[in-house]
Amino acid sequence: MRILVVDDERAIRNSLKEILGDEGYDVDLAEDGAQGIEALGKEHYDVVFCDIKMPVKDGGEVLDYVREEGIDSAVIMITGHGDIETAVEFIKKGAFDFIQKPLDLNRILITVKNAAERTTLVKDNKVLKKKVYGQQMVGSSAALQQIRDMIAKVAPTDARVLITGANGTGKELVARSLHQQSARSAMPYIEVNCAAIPSELIESELFGHEKGSFTSAIKQHKGKFEQADGGTLFLDEIGDMSLAAQAKVLRVLQEKKLSRVGSDKDIQVDVRVIAATNKDLLKEIEEKRFREDLYHRLSVILVKVPTLDERKEDIPELVDYFVEQVCSESGKGKVTFSPEAIKLLQARHWPGNIRELRNVVERLLILGGNPVSAQDVTNFV
Repeated sequence: MRILVVDDERAIRNSLKEILGDEGYDVDLAEDGAQGIEALGKEHYDVVFCDIKMPVKDGGEVLDYVREEGIDSAVIMITGHGDIETAVEFIKKGAFDFIQKPLDLNRILITVKNAAERTTLVKDNKVLKKKVYGQQMVGSSAALQQIRDMIAKVAPTDARVLITGANGTGKELVARSLHQQSARSAMPYIEVNCAAIPSELIESELFGHEKGSFTSAIKQHKGKFEQADGGTLFLDEIGDMSLAAQAKVLRVLQEKKLSRVGSDKDIQVDVRVIAATNKDLLKEIEEKRFREDLYHRLSVILVKVPTLDERKEDIPELVDYFVEQVCSESGKGKVTFSPEAIKLLQARHWPGNIRELRNVVERLLILGGNPVSAQDVTNFV
């Protein structure tokens, strides 16, 4: 495991190098924040020890660089007694932990061990994400490129985004891409399907509850807003949320604080909210089923995801992607589709969009030949 120590005190640098080197870690040193940022730009480090107060660039600027560049190093702040409040603020901004001067050997080793476990979890999580369907927007169409360009512009900001589009078009992919390309990418990404949660439970799910606040509340529960603190909360199918829950969401967006069910205590949260819906929210507003003030809070940026019928030129790439995915998951050898089979798929109407296409590809891989022929498409689709 590689570790970078950024501190303007030579004694601190040398002490950490000796302690960590004796434990078998590969340790590099930087004399100030500027050197630390330069090192992080050239090499990957699993853990970074970083002093808060330094000349040229301080610890805050190093942490900002790590977040902005999407670097997955665990950053541990080094603090004097008078800087503990500052260190806590840095943790809220994404630092992993802090250690106080004078340095304590056991504290250092325990913190490094925890940071190493965190780094392993982050790496494993990235591998798992690549295996999950829909982690990648596939296609080269102009319609999809417009979506990518919009994401590239909007993701680095904290602007709220409302994603619209039919079921199966990949609205969740847009939300996830916005998070992954943002400065919050190292922080939690929490998804909530508002349509899947009963209306009587949605407030508890979103805002949490205190023990005993209702019959089945046997212990305190942190809601999705608290779980997403510092990161992104994706509210899918926002159009299905009850008016009562909408009012509470509006309050959180306005005041950046919430109270759990059964409590009047305010809890500060820093969450970027991305919402999605397959409904016409303007029509829902007219029919008094959706709050107009919440709509305007959510729709700072509007992104409309095209249907598969609007980007049929992407079907060959999507088929290749799903073939590789399904064959990999099932351990099946590589299967191809004939050009005539692809043309038939492109000529078809896709009411279920990309989700339907994936199901069709999987069906043809099971029932069709190799290569999958036009006759297979005619027989099984």
